[in-house]
Amino acid sequence: MEKDLVEYIAKSLVDDPSQVDVAVIEGEKSTILELKVASEDIGKVIGKHGRIAKSIRTVLQAASARTGKRTVLEILD
Repeated sequence: MEKDLVEYIAKSLVDDPSQVDVAVIEGEKSTILELKVASEDIGKVIGKHGRIAKSIRTVLQAASARTGKRTVLEILD
């Protein structure tokens, strides 16, 4: 579910939605989501001073609260 959420948000922000890729790495106590977008769209996902990235992480944290697992978003370039 968290993967779909991050993918939806990222595709809404970028110019080239076909380049959006979210990889899931499951751990015992946490889940890592690795977000990859086209190099020209990386700034749109991070935002000024990281505001958009922080907002995405906040929404993700709220969505994953009921699972009891910590979810981490990594934005790869």
